[in-house]
Parts: sequence; C-alpha cells; structure tokens
Amino acid sequence: MNILFLCTGNSCRSILAEATFNHLAPPGWRAMSAGSKPTGQVHPRSLALLAREGIPTAGYHSKSWDNLPVTPDLVLTVCANAAGETCPAYLGPVLRSHWGVDDPAHATGTDAEIDAAFTTAYRTLRARIEAFLALPLPELLPHRDRLQIALDQIGQLTPQPLGVSQ
Repeated sequence: MNILFLCTGNSCRSILAEATFNHLAPPGWRAMSAGSKPTGQVHPRSLALLAREGIPTAGYHSKSWDNLPVTPDLVLTVCANAAGETCPAYLGPVLRSHWGVDDPAHATGTDAEIDAAFTTAYRTLRARIEAFLALPLPELLPHRDRLQIALDQIGQLTPQPLGVSQ
C-alpha cells in the first residue's frame, strides 16, 4: 500500500506525516509526500523535531506531486488548500481523505511558541497515523465506502494537549 500525504508546500506537515508513517508502518506499507506548489526545502524545525523523536530524516525533501515514484493507493491531504485542489489526472480515482492540520510554518511568537506549534502538528499527525494503523485494514481495504468513513473519522482526531491527563 502506498500512501501520499499531500500539502501545498511540502515543507512541514506532509513531511512530518511521511517520515512518521514510514517509521511506524509495517513492512510493505510506504508513505510519500508531495506538494502542489512545493517550496523546494524542508523546514528545519520539522527535521529537528523528527530527529528529537528518533525518526530518521535522511532523504526527505520537498517535491512536486508531478514527480511521484509510484501512483498512490490513498491520498491524505493535510492542509486546506490541498484538500480543495484537483489531484493530477494520472492519480485516477484514488481514495482521498482530509486530515487538516494548522501549518506550523506560519506560527509566530517566541521560539518556544513556534516549537509548540510544530509539536502540536506532529502529535496530531502521529495520533491519526497510529489510529489508521490500528484499523482492521484487511477487513476495510476491500470496502472503499467503509474505509472512507474510517479515514474521515480519523481526520477529526485531535490529541490531548501536553500536560493533560486522560
């Protein structure tokens, strides 16, 4: 299964999702990321956060959805702009879901506040990826309608704020 995390710039959220998914996924599952208008560089705070989390960062770069190595089976948009864009025709009738996350690249304030925005984006994406990987995927994959519902529900998940116990 090949999953595409799609954003406009492919510098923060989609890279965080791609690296996190690849770190957590079972063998045979692969994530890619791309942007409709890639910035051409990965935000340094994204790479630093991934490294702090023990997730390898080698090889991740900002790239266009026009240059994917394989056609994805599933497209997950992580920004509102990408959710509204029409995917390239070569993607065909691929299953899509929107997992919107605020863009930490636009965060302002102190270094701690900006780092907190990146951490929130990462924690949200990781919680959603973990929920996806916990699905009974062998049962859902043959049923696009049921899988679509599950994916859309996962896109609404938000993790507890740091320091809040359940």
